Amino acid sequence: MKKYLSMGLILSIVLMAMTGCGSAGAELTNSENDEKVVKKIAVTQIVEHPSLDAIRDGMYQALKDNGYEEGDTLEIDFLNAQGSMENTMTIANEFASKEFDVVVGITTPSAQALFNKITNAPIVYSAVTDPLSAGLEGDKITGVSDMTPVKKQLSLLKELLPESNTIGMIYNSGELNSEIQVDIAKEVAEELGLEIKVVAITNSNEVSAALDSILGSVDALYVQKDNTLASAFPILVKKADEKNVPIIGAVKDFVDAGALATDGPSEFEIGYQTGEMIVKILDGEEVKNIQPEVVVNTKRDFNEVVAEKYGVVITK
Repeated sequence: MKKYLSMGLILSIVLMAMTGCGSAGAELTNSENDEKVVKKIAVTQIVEHPSLDAIRDGMYQALKDNGYEEGDTLEIDFLNAQGSMENTMTIANEFASKEFDVVVGITTPSAQALFNKITNAPIVYSAVTDPLSAGLEGDKITGVSDMTPVKKQLSLLKELLPESNTIGMIYNSGELNSEIQVDIAKEVAEELGLEIKVVAITNSNEVSAALDSILGSVDALYVQKDNTLASAFPILVKKADEKNVPIIGAVKDFVDAGALATDGPSEFEIGYQTGEMIVKILDGEEVKNIQPEVVVNTKRDFNEVVAEKYGVVITK
């Protein structure tokens, strides 16, 4: 009797073990079949050009480095406003009609449009020169300012081109960020003993005529961050070259495209810093607890071919 009882106990234990293993296997299968959590973000920028595209690339890289990769754990809805202020509002309205975990505005016009329309998602801006003047503050928004180090750049111009006394600037009067930089440049120029001649435009079609009106009376051009000028930069380089007027640019992309030099922040790093902010929000932190940031570190970049043309000795 005891023998049969022991066998029965053994069989029971075996059955229980098998059942337990079956449960563990089922739990593992269920876990494997769980759907991935996919976050959704919306991104817009005023226009596509290398500087802004580099910011977007940096942002996407930061997201990827932190586990948010498009097509896997992240869905991105990107729309380009094609340089149109009207399009920025249309895009903002479209984003407002959908559900997103974060919406991102690259450049001041795009960020302002989102700020005026989006009420159902946190907003992050990037490449906004002066967020306060642009009205981009409050509990629903944060971001990274790319305030141009105008004094560093005009000081570099004076260092490389000591005989240049009169500096030309063109800006789109409809871009607040550009107007702010012009105002700063005027103050800095006075400190450095430089004269600034400024021509305002309203769209890219006026760039060529503006250059014609100013290139004959200046020693150099200073091209600040201006989306209209960035899109038309090849025209600036061509006409300036014809008149032997060197260009100091606000960003490295301008140098790569034909400007003499810059002392500014990396566009990619601005985007990466913005991406790290977005990660915090996707990870659960409230946007109101994330303080706005300013890009501080800058780097000198030179175009050696242009330097040789103007007889400039580069000292890095």
